[in-house]
Amino acid sequence: MSFKTDTWAHQAETLIRKLKERGMDAVYYATGAEAREAILAELPDGAVVTWGGCMTIEEIGLAEAIRTSEKLNFLDRTKATTPQERRELYARQTLADYFFLSANAISMDGQLVNIDGMGGRVACLITGPEHVYVVCGMNKVAPDLDCALKRARNVAAPINNVRLGKEHYCTKMGKCGDCMASDCICNQIVITRRNSGAPGRIKVVLIGEELGY
Repeated sequence: MSFKTDTWAHQAETLIRKLKERGMDAVYYATGAEAREAILAELPDGAVVTWGGCMTIEEIGLAEAIRTSEKLNFLDRTKATTPQERRELYARQTLADYFFLSANAISMDGQLVNIDGMGGRVACLITGPEHVYVVCGMNKVAPDLDCALKRARNVAAPINNVRLGKEHYCTKMGKCGDCMASDCICNQIVITRRNSGAPGRIKVVLIGEELGY
């Protein structure tokens, strides 16, 4: 185990305790492969599963495993091509059994920070799907809420704008310019300071790897 991953494992112990104090379940896995297999084992046959934009579950192979599973009902948001289809698919997502996303940052006291463009991803985090899994690499953990907000705006958002091919201030300068672009992906900034649904509805899966943005 490297010094970095050893430190992450110790940080995770504290973070898991803080997340549980906020009504969220939490668990730590050293690798993405371990997390993937554990999560798949928890999904029952016939479950309706979907997610918001999430590079982390792609990187650990969870997204592909769900897409190709014969036992799960996968709602593919990319198949919606018209505004009406997107609206109908989103309505179905809110009733999903399992919804996956990551976090743009997590503070060491257990608060989740997410930035969203249209708001569907954070809306499903807040309410709707019966079970929500927040799958997150330990590289996204910040010392406090202020640092978590700065990470979300100045690290995650610029990289995601580059990934999406957007020409904004942050893509050129590498940090948030508090822009008002019509195609801004930072319209909603949500802080989840406590689980607001049934106890354990939100489960945070921490992974001892650098994943996502």
